[in-house]
Amino acid sequence: MKKLRITVEGKAYDVTVEVLDSSAPAPIVSQTAQVSAPISAPTPSAAPAPAPTAAAGAGDVVSPMAGSVLKVEVQNGAAVNEGDLLVQLEAMKMETPIFAPFGGTVSNISVSAGDSVQEGQVLVTIS
Repeated sequence: MKKLRITVEGKAYDVTVEVLDSSAPAPIVSQTAQVSAPISAPTPSAAPAPAPTAAAGAGDVVSPMAGSVLKVEVQNGAAVNEGDLLVQLEAMKMETPIFAPFGGTVSNISVSAGDSVQEGQVLVTIS
């Protein structure tokens, strides 16, 4: 174990370092240099895309992404509660569950297992 003192931005830190490879030569520091890099403000991330509303009605549950339907978990006429699993989607080998955003009765199922869907496409209608 070696004890070292490291100074960062004028503040000294005492550290202990374990040398794992004793055959490697230790570096020799003969001088120090001040290094500065400009700090830029983080760039704001893009705002999330608004939920599609043109084709979707008040009770429509739409796909949040393009993908394929793995399984439809509900049937027409079924009563669902907020948070119930409606559909399993798959995109890029990742499964995405689609949950009921509110309770009601399933009045229409617009997709079947194996269907390809686009972002914003209506999956299920709850009334």
